[in-house]
Order: sequence, then structure tokens, then C-alpha cells
Amino acid sequence: MSLGLLKAADRAAEIGASALQIFSDNPTAWRRRPEPPPEAAAFRRRLAELDIEPLAIHAAYLVNLAGSDEALVDRSVEVLRHELVHAPAFGARFVNVHAGSHRGAGVEAGLARLVDGLARALAETPDGPAAPLVVVENSSGGGDSIGVTVEELAAVLDGAARRGVAGRLRFCLDTAHLWGAGYDVADPAEVDRILTRFDRLIGLDRLAIIHFNDTDSEFGSSHDRHAHLGEGQIGTAGMAHLLCHPALDRVAFYLETPDMENGFDAVNMARLGDLVWGRPLTQSAGV
Repeated sequence: MSLGLLKAADRAAEIGASALQIFSDNPTAWRRRPEPPPEAAAFRRRLAELDIEPLAIHAAYLVNLAGSDEALVDRSVEVLRHELVHAPAFGARFVNVHAGSHRGAGVEAGLARLVDGLARALAETPDGPAAPLVVVENSSGGGDSIGVTVEELAAVLDGAARRGVAGRLRFCLDTAHLWGAGYDVADPAEVDRILTRFDRLIGLDRLAIIHFNDTDSEFGSSHDRHAHLGEGQIGTAGMAHLLCHPALDRVAFYLETPDMENGFDAVNMARLGDLVWGRPLTQSAGV
């Protein structure tokens, strides 16, 4: 996180955010620092002072629990384990991880490997009511990815239940990924159908996170190119419906829109309010 922990907390409060997602370390490297940074405790206190919660840690992008390379799977398990062990030092409730790619082994094999990796990582970390939860994120469908459909996410939950780790498993739906996977989140009626299906197969009580992003990708393209709210292919009607959906009152929404470090975090936060109140979207002039 380029801002630094304390500045990130202050910036979140400045733009009106009530929840925050961070990387605990370099998101593009395997190597993890042995201990949390010295400012982690102060960061945790600052979040409490500012009433910013829940905090989510996004696992490193290299993590792929579903792959066919045993050595890389082992490294992925270790990185996820590391994130779970150190999440409490930051005050994080969630550790978000991509479902991953089966790398040619097939969806069924990839799902089995993902469940095994989750079980291994969770088995090596402290449990309890305050223990951080693993949140598996849906995929857009490219690159042999798994977790593309609600049914595949349900299969992850079923496998986790058989391994006895379902209690610490939650899910994330990324709107840009849903769009790329062929779920028409531009249509409010389809948003309702997606949530109804998710509730029937998984349970909305297990939907912990929504990554709230527009996208430049074509519908059903399996591509994943995040865009500013209201400037992509999804538009505003379905997104406003999702944001205000009464069944999602307890779900944490996080932005993963571009150029957040260049002032667009404030623009997109303002647009959240615009979507809620049905106003024209805040323009980005001068950012």
C-alpha cells in the first residue's frame, strides 16, 4: 500500500469511507516480512478511533491454491497462512483471496486443490470467534480460472464443509468479475436473480464482501479490466440496485477502481453517494 498504513486510514476517513482493504505486504512478491510493520498497532488503533471497519487484507496476487504445480501451491498455502496469522495485528477481519486457476488440470481438480489449500492454511492458524475469515473471490473466467459461477463457489463451500473448515469461509463477489463471467449486473432484475441463487446455494450470510467496480470489459468476455463507477460497460442502474439492496445491509463494499492514489478514490466515493440518492455522477474534472 503506497500511502503507508496511518495515511491510508486517514485518507479513508477523509473521503468518507467506512471500511478499508489493504495489502499487508508487497502484492506481487512471494517473500513476506517476518512480522507486521512497526506501525501496525498504531494503524489498528487509528481505525478504531475513526470507526473504520471491517478491515480486509487482500492476499498477494501470486497466490494460486488451485494450480497443478505442487511447489507453487505449497508456496501459496504458506502465503495465505502467513496472512491469516498476522491479520489480527492489523485488526483485519477478512483475508480475501482469489479462487485461482486450475492451470489446465480441469475445473473439478482445481476446486479440489483450492479446498485442500484452504484447509491446510486454516489448520495452521489459530481459531476462535475473533479469528480472521478467509474470503474466496469469484473469477471473471479467463486463464483456466475457477470460482467463475455461483455453482463453483457453492462447490468450494461443500468441499470446505467436508474438511471441517466451512466455519471460517466466506465469499466475495466482484461486480467486474461477474460481468466478465456473463452475469448481467447492469440489469436490476438480474441482480436480484444472482442474489437469490447465491442465497439458495450458499447463503447470503456467507457473502462478506462485494468489490464494487465498473469494467471496460465486454459482457461475458472473461476479461477483467476495472473502471471508474459509471464510466464502464455496467453503468449505473444495476450497480445502484446492488448498492442499495436490503439483503446486503451487512455486506462490506470495497472499491477497486483505477488511479485511487491520484485522487479518484474520492471521486468514486462521491459516486457511491450519487448512486444511493439517484443524482448525476460526480465529475472527475481537476483530479
